[in-house]
Amino acid sequence: MSIWYVEEETPGYRLHWKVKKVLYEQQTKYQRLQVLELEDYGRALILDSAIQITEKDEFIYNEMISHIPLLTHPSPKRVLIIGGGDGGAAREVLKHKEVEEVHLVEIDRDVIDAVCKFFPESASVFDNPRLKLFIQDGLEFIKSKKEEYDVIIVDSSDPIGPAVAV
Repeated sequence: MSIWYVEEETPGYRLHWKVKKVLYEQQTKYQRLQVLELEDYGRALILDSAIQITEKDEFIYNEMISHIPLLTHPSPKRVLIIGGGDGGAAREVLKHKEVEEVHLVEIDRDVIDAVCKFFPESASVFDNPRLKLFIQDGLEFIKSKKEEYDVIIVDSSDPIGPAVAV
């Protein structure tokens, strides 16, 4: 018997992935977190029943969310990323040599921990000295900071389940 992961994108449109193995499941303070090994896509990080990344194709999303805003700014030295706990957007931002500092604000420490355990290639970005990680609510972070950023990238959770409030 096969196990399938099904994600309904819109009414009448579903995506299916064959699951090789359930690697991890946890209900965090903020969301349901799962890591699955998929047949053709490798490991997948799932938050509140929405696939956030897979090993096979995460670069597509992360390149687009990161490079386009950076390339439209004449001198992007300081970058803020709200969300993005998988590390992919930060990895892409830090490919730009002119970026001096990246602040990544992730509300859920458990997402970072799962990425570090199950996605070591993505997690390597957290060792970059130009990256500073803040574990807190993105909106509260912005309200409390007087700092200015050249580029702000919002890579927060899909507004479903408990993440609606985020």
